[in-house]
Amino acid sequence: MKKPTAGEVFIIMSEPHFFKPAPSFGISSILEWSGAKRADGATGNVTFRDVGPLDQAGPHTLSFLDNPKYIDALRTTKAGACLVGAKYADAVPSTTIALIVADPYSAFARVVAHLYPDAMRPQSSFASRGVSPSAFVHPDARLEAGVTVDPGAVIGPRAEIGSGTLIGAHVVIGADVRIGRDCAISSHASLVHCLIGNRVIIHAGARIGQDGFGFAMSARGHLKVPQIGRVIIQDDVEIGANSTIDRGANRDTIIGEGTKIDNLVQIGHNVVIGRHCVIVAQVGISGSTHMGDFAAAGGQAGITGHLKIGPGAQIGAQAGVMHDVPAGARWGGSPARPMKELYRTLVGVEKLLKASQGKAKEGATNQQED
Repeated sequence: MKKPTAGEVFIIMSEPHFFKPAPSFGISSILEWSGAKRADGATGNVTFRDVGPLDQAGPHTLSFLDNPKYIDALRTTKAGACLVGAKYADAVPSTTIALIVADPYSAFARVVAHLYPDAMRPQSSFASRGVSPSAFVHPDARLEAGVTVDPGAVIGPRAEIGSGTLIGAHVVIGADVRIGRDCAISSHASLVHCLIGNRVIIHAGARIGQDGFGFAMSARGHLKVPQIGRVIIQDDVEIGANSTIDRGANRDTIIGEGTKIDNLVQIGHNVVIGRHCVIVAQVGISGSTHMGDFAAAGGQAGITGHLKIGPGAQIGAQAGVMHDVPAGARWGGSPARPMKELYRTLVGVEKLLKASQGKAKEGATNQQED
């Protein structure tokens, strides 16, 4: 067996392709799927075999530019065609067909979705259909035709699951849980005390509907408060791996339609998340906080309980939010405050630090002269 040299990646077995290679496609297909148009003077008709990043693309690869940080990679790319905004079309090499579109990233996403539909949601770990003989489905559960249940899954009594839904390996579906159609519940997730809409994606290891953290505190100890609410997840929500959503204490925890939740997010009891929100990894939202439609929270932000985050508000990464945030506002820092105020504070602190360093240096010089 050959010993790998320095910097060489050594692969013992043949390299697997986890998604089937895309069928070849032409410019006309890209234009149809993406809504792009050829740049003025862009000619040629390339047969494409794949999509890829600018720096790795070859003459039969489609690429895109969305972030101007990669403009140098665009200028040297060998891609057959590139989806690009009009303002950067002049940077596309003459050997690459410039395809003009208002939002290159979204256009690229639409193309990839056509080419690799299996990458849009988790698939059966067993590459199978129907209910596995080694799954445990209670006789009182109701599964519509077309449900896939992988080995080791447990489905409790009176649970209802809609057609086209995947229940992954070792998933636990509790009693009376209802899951809509065309959902994907990936391996080792657990769903209890919850109602799930249609086209919901829940990634591996997520925990939905467990106890909220509720205790009546006293000097004698902490009395557990029974958590008797539910979790309601509306249509088209996606929940990342190992995220947790607690059921309500005395009302429901609600996740609005179209909201996207990253990995390792914690959402406490009675929280209400609006429609089409974005919640990035390691965010924690304490109980009874309401987040308005289209609001966003950056990675590792912490939001205390009983707050109102207005529609369209943006919370910066690692922010510590302790007060209500108005609609459309941009807050950051810890404790969090409006971004303009945060920047002024940081600039002021930096000026004070430089001034104090200057005085210390001047004092040291005077001592040497004395």
